[in-house]
Amino acid sequence: MSDTRPSSERRRGESMLRVVLPLIALAIGVFAWDFVVRLGHIPAYVLPGPGLVARTLISDRVVLLSSLLVTLRTTFEGFALAATGGIALAVLFNQSRLVEYSLYPYAVILQVTPVVAIAPLLLIYLPQEAAVLACAWIVAFFPVLANTTLGLNSVDHNLRNLFELYGASRLQMLVHLKLPAALPHVLAGLRIAGGLSLIGAVVAEIAAGSAGAGSGLAYRIAESGYRLNIPRMFAALVLLSLAGIAIFGVLSLVSQLVLRRWHESAVAREM
Repeated sequence: MSDTRPSSERRRGESMLRVVLPLIALAIGVFAWDFVVRLGHIPAYVLPGPGLVARTLISDRVVLLSSLLVTLRTTFEGFALAATGGIALAVLFNQSRLVEYSLYPYAVILQVTPVVAIAPLLLIYLPQEAAVLACAWIVAFFPVLANTTLGLNSVDHNLRNLFELYGASRLQMLVHLKLPAALPHVLAGLRIAGGLSLIGAVVAEIAAGSAGAGSGLAYRIAESGYRLNIPRMFAALVLLSLAGIAIFGVLSLVSQLVLRRWHESAVAREM
């Protein structure tokens, strides 16, 4: 028998499942974690229970939240630099093949070099804050550049020929055809870059923490490990995870709002 429910009702049901099922899985995971800790009488310096981690989040909230703000500021600054630079350079690549052939290989080299190997070197030659920011930028830059370049180069040839037929200039073709057509690719690159900028900031902060400097949340994780304050370490990890989820969620929401009225990936269809 075919489903006669209105499509809006089905979409609401799917939306509820997308929220409820992950929450159920999370609850099962937390329960299993607490059960293992209690059953095995595992000490807190080995594996703290979820209740102790929650209490640590509350008791150490001043230190943890101030460190989180430092990490988020670096993340957002690195993301902004990566988004601006990646999109601008991709446009330049699209307008000049000579520039693309000259510089794109170096962008690939920058991407494939592990940031954990670059961070100590940057900490030698740059101030600590600038080195952490550079790491966040390096990790987030390439996805924006690669996705935007792909989008600009994937414009429908028939539409390009139509613009040329009507005598459109290169600037008009870029503004009115290529950039709008590349927008889904750009937004996909930004979603990836948002999480990667947080990863880059965390890696650099851990490297800075090993040198005895830093104030971000990753530095608190390293510090807690040295002091065997494992509950604070878990609490900081929870905050980092929530920050990454929030960044991805906001960027996904922006992408959905921008694309929902015209792009196939976001337009709601009748089932």
